[in-house]
Amino acid sequence: MATVIIILILIVVVLFAFRGSFGHFKGEGGCCGGGGGTIEEETKVLERPIIGRKIVHVEGMHCENCKNSIERQINRMEGASCKVDLKKKIAVISYDRDIDEERIRNTIKRLDFGVAGIETEMI
Repeated sequence: MATVIIILILIVVVLFAFRGSFGHFKGEGGCCGGGGGTIEEETKVLERPIIGRKIVHVEGMHCENCKNSIERQINRMEGASCKVDLKKKIAVISYDRDIDEERIRNTIKRLDFGVAGIETEMI
C-alpha cells in the first residue's frame, strides 16, 4: 500500500513538472531569472530617418525576460531600435545608419541565444 502512495505522489510531481515546462516553451511564465512581473520597455526613437530593417530569426527565446534582454542590448547600439516578437521568434531591428550583421549576431549570441538567419529590408 505504501508503494502505491509513493508512486501516485511521484506521478503528480511529474505531471506538475511537465505542465510548467509546457508553459515555459509556449512563452509563458518568468523563466530565465526574470523574476515576478514583466516591465514594459519604451521603444527607442532613432535620431535620423530609418533607412532599413533587419529581421533576425532568434532561437532559444521562451519568455518576456528573454525578449526584454535582446531588446535592451540591441537598443544600446547607436543607430538601432529593436522590437522582439516572442511568438514569431524574431527581432525586428530598424536602423538609421549601417549596422554590421556580425555585431548583431555576436550581441545576441552573448545573451546565449542562437541566430538562425538575418533578412534585410531596405526602406
